[in-house]
Amino acid sequence: MSEQMTAWWQTLVTQIQQATFWYQLLAIALCLMLALLVNRLLGQRLSDSGGQGLRHVALRSSHRILLPFSMAALLAIGSAVLQAFALPKQLVAAFIPIALALGIIRLLVYMLRKAFLSSPLVKTAEPVIAVIIWLLVVLHLADLLTPMLEIMDALAFNLGDSRLSLLGAIKLTLVVILAFTIALWLAELLNQQLKRAKHVSPSMQVGFSKFSKFLLITIAFLIALNAVGINLSSLAVFGGALGVGLGFGLQRIASNFISGFILVLDRSVKPGDVISVGENFGWVHELKARYVVVRNREGVDTLIPNENLITSEVINWSYEDRNVRVKILVQVSYEDDPEQAMALMLQCANKSSRVLTTPEPTVMLKNFADSGIELELRVWIADPEYGADTVKSDINVAIWRAFKQANITIPYPQRDLHIKSGLSLPPAP
Repeated sequence: MSEQMTAWWQTLVTQIQQATFWYQLLAIALCLMLALLVNRLLGQRLSDSGGQGLRHVALRSSHRILLPFSMAALLAIGSAVLQAFALPKQLVAAFIPIALALGIIRLLVYMLRKAFLSSPLVKTAEPVIAVIIWLLVVLHLADLLTPMLEIMDALAFNLGDSRLSLLGAIKLTLVVILAFTIALWLAELLNQQLKRAKHVSPSMQVGFSKFSKFLLITIAFLIALNAVGINLSSLAVFGGALGVGLGFGLQRIASNFISGFILVLDRSVKPGDVISVGENFGWVHELKARYVVVRNREGVDTLIPNENLITSEVINWSYEDRNVRVKILVQVSYEDDPEQAMALMLQCANKSSRVLTTPEPTVMLKNFADSGIELELRVWIADPEYGADTVKSDINVAIWRAFKQANITIPYPQRDLHIKSGLSLPPAP
C-alpha cells in the first residue's frame, strides 16, 4: 500500500511540472465559475419557495445540492471535451467524485435534519457522515478502495447457506440507516401535510401519521434486507423469536402500541379532549405511539400509557359536547328570605365571562341543612380545560358582595345544646 501511495505522489509531482496540468486546472476553474453562475440564477428561485409541503422540501433539497452537482456535471462535460481533443483529463476526473461527495453530504445532512428535527442525534451524525464519505473519496482517488473492499469481503464465515462478511455487515448497516432516514423523513413530510389538511379530523391525522410511519419503516427494513442480498424467507425465524419476545419482555410495549391504534380508530380520546384518568386531569396534548401526553392547568405534562386508557375508566369531559356544568353551593340563614337570595345568586351568575348564556344559569333550593338553607347555583362553561375554580371564585365574590348589600347572612356552623339534667350545686356557705 505504501508503494502505491509513493507511485501516486510521484505521478502527481510529474503532472504538476507539465503544461497539461495547468490546462486541467483552468478547466476546473471555468467549471466552478459556471456552477456558481448556475447556482446564482436558479438558487434564488429554489430558496424563496414558500410553504412547508413536499414541493417546498424538494425545492430546498435541490437548492442544497445545486452547486456541487452542477459542478460535477460540468466537470464531466469538461472531461469528455478533453478526451475528445486527446488531452489529459486525470485531474478533472478526480474532482468529479469530490463534487459528488460534497453534494451527497449536504443532501444526507438535510434529510437527517428533516427526519429527526432538532434531535441531538443529528449533530453527532453529521461529522460521522462527512468523515465516511470523504474517506471513501480519498480511497477511490488513491486506487485503494477496491483492494480495501476485497479485504473486507474476504473476512467472512458461512452460517448455513448464507455467507456473512464484514463488507456485507457494513453495507447492511449503511443501507438500513439510509432507508430508515428516508422513511422517517417521508413520514414527517406526510405528518406536516396532514396537519394542514382542514377536512381531516385531528384523530384521523394522528392515525394516518402513525400508520404511515409504521408502514414506511417496515418497507424500509425489507428493502434494506433485500438490497444486501438477505433472503426474506429467513425472517420466519426472526418472526418466531419476535413472538417469544412479545410474550415476555415486550408484551407491555406491544400492548401500548396496539392500544394507540385502537384509541385513534374508535376516536374515544382525541387531541384537545379534556380527560380525567385517576387523579390526572388535563387536556390531551399529543397522541404518541406508546403514550398520551396530558397537560394540566399548571403546564405539567403527564405521560399516560395507551393501555391505561383502554383498560381503566376515563372521564372525557368533551367527548361529544364541550359544555360542562359547574355547581356553586351557598347557605343562607333561616331568618333571611331564600327567594331573594336565589334572585341575587342568579344575577351574580354573569359576573364570570366564561359562563354561557345558553343553557341559562339556574338556582334551586337544595336542602334545609343544620346551619342554614342550602342553595345551589348551576352555570355552564364551554372551556373545561381551564378548570372551574376561576369561575367559582368570580361568582362567589359577587354573591358575597350582593348578600352583604342586601343584609343576607351566610351562617356559621352551629349546634344547639340542650341539658336535660345535671349535677346539683353545693349549698352556698
